[in-house]
Amino acid sequence: MNITAKTTLAKIVETKNGAKILMENRVPCLSCPMAQFEIDKLELGEVCKMYGLDLGKILKELNKK
Repeated sequence: MNITAKTTLAKIVETKNGAKILMENRVPCLSCPMAQFEIDKLELGEVCKMYGLDLGKILKELNKK
């Protein structure tokens, strides 16, 4: 699966090491109780923009084969 800025957090956490990589990059939504209600709608690009995270770095790590 190729992960892009449009990929939802729900899809990413289903991938091998997806949740670990997001946590290592300080994506706060995984621990936010409110985000659990909308994790299937939250896109990685939007979350990175909201929290000032390095989207390119995270995508590179998530897409390593």
